[in-house]
Amino acid sequence: MKLRQKIAIAACALLCLGAIPCIAADTMTATPLDAGYRRMYNLQFDEAHKAFQNWQQEHPDDPLGPVSDAAAYLFTEFDRLHILESELFVDDQKFESRSRPAPNAELKRAFASQLAKARQLAQQALARDPHDVNALFSDVLAYGLEGDYLALIEKRDYQALKLMKEGRSIAERLLAANPACYDAYLAVGVENYLLSLKPAPVRWLLRISGAETDKAIGIEKLRITADKGHYLLPYARLLLAVAALRDNDRIRARALLQDLAANFPQNRLYRNELAKLQ
Repeated sequence: MKLRQKIAIAACALLCLGAIPCIAADTMTATPLDAGYRRMYNLQFDEAHKAFQNWQQEHPDDPLGPVSDAAAYLFTEFDRLHILESELFVDDQKFESRSRPAPNAELKRAFASQLAKARQLAQQALARDPHDVNALFSDVLAYGLEGDYLALIEKRDYQALKLMKEGRSIAERLLAANPACYDAYLAVGVENYLLSLKPAPVRWLLRISGAETDKAIGIEKLRITADKGHYLLPYARLLLAVAALRDNDRIRARALLQDLAANFPQNRLYRNELAKLQ
């Protein structure tokens, strides 16, 4: 099966799934984690690292600190390698024929170190309480981050698919307990939408393996995060813009990108994508 061209977007979409609040977005107060993710969306990676590392100093037992910092390292690498540009995901042939990028060894070591720290803290928290929200979300993010690296940098797509399924499964468990975790709907939506793009026989095989492949459900879940999410709201909107481009809905894609460009003026990616639609 040729999964690479669809799994790549799926892996990207799981990139930030760890820092998810299980309360309604309009009841939240700003935290250093908010500042870190905002800096990350603005491609201000040094500032994002400072915010996440400050959180770790103040909350040394919270796995969301190191796992968020790992996300910032991965976004740095994606930005350096121009991996998140839309042509890569809209044009399947271009993605299939792309060369394998050369990773930055120092960034990879820092990414792996923070990911390992987050996993250790999450397992310690889950040993005390199997329903610990932060620990469960940190696990979801850890699966997503590793899948991102495997799919988009090392081009190991089958392994990335397995991690995507595991992350979605954990997100579904969490949503069953608390449907107000709006950011968590992204994990469910991304798998359903992206795998729905495969031919019918492939979808059948994927469903047998435990994957979910319903396009309508996928779009519905992505919209929940795009409308009500918190940390992942901007990312869900970017994914919906990619989905709109794949469906040749340039008006919808333009509206989503205009919103992102206005809210994150330092992110040249949003501006460049919007300029392509003018």
